[in-house]
Amino acid sequence: MDTQADHQKRAIRAELRERRRTMTSSERESAESGLTARLIELAGRHDAHTIACYLSGQNEPNTRPFLNTVIADGMKVLFPITREDGLLDWTDGESGAEVIGLFGTPEAVGNILGPIAINDVDLIIVPAAAVDSTGMRLGWGRGFFDKTLGSMERCPPVYAVVFDGEFVDTVPSEVHDQRVNGVVTPTRIIEFSAPSPF
Repeated sequence: MDTQADHQKRAIRAELRERRRTMTSSERESAESGLTARLIELAGRHDAHTIACYLSGQNEPNTRPFLNTVIADGMKVLFPITREDGLLDWTDGESGAEVIGLFGTPEAVGNILGPIAINDVDLIIVPAAAVDSTGMRLGWGRGFFDKTLGSMERCPPVYAVVFDGEFVDTVPSEVHDQRVNGVVTPTRIIEFSAPSPF
């Protein structure tokens, strides 16, 4: 059953998709450079040796330059693989190739490690449409990351990646939605002081 929050989420997602679609190439380049530097800084802050991170889609903040840098430096990265049951498998992306996943998002190709592989990472970096000042994350509506994070007994720090204008005062939320420990934008890293729900 559709809720008021569900309708609000859909409207916000549509607006944000359109805003991302109409960004200029110079805006994207500037954001990519800043985001790469912030994500490298974040990984260093957490002394991360193994991370979970997604491959960005066409209009998302670009995670690839960051991933290329940390992989070249010897960091282990797990990439999410969508499944029809709503859970995520993980891969080491060993082949270096990409395919389009079940729901149209880019996915790495490599050894499939299963859903519990994420339990061994030091840092999780997730996509978002927006994040609010309490750390509530508005995803894109499939619920993969909410289910994954909500099922973990001991969760490492989780950071969402958004453009600067997508860090907002408040987003609509429902019971299943998961807060994040911080947000990374092209210009800053924001930590949330509220206790983690994980």
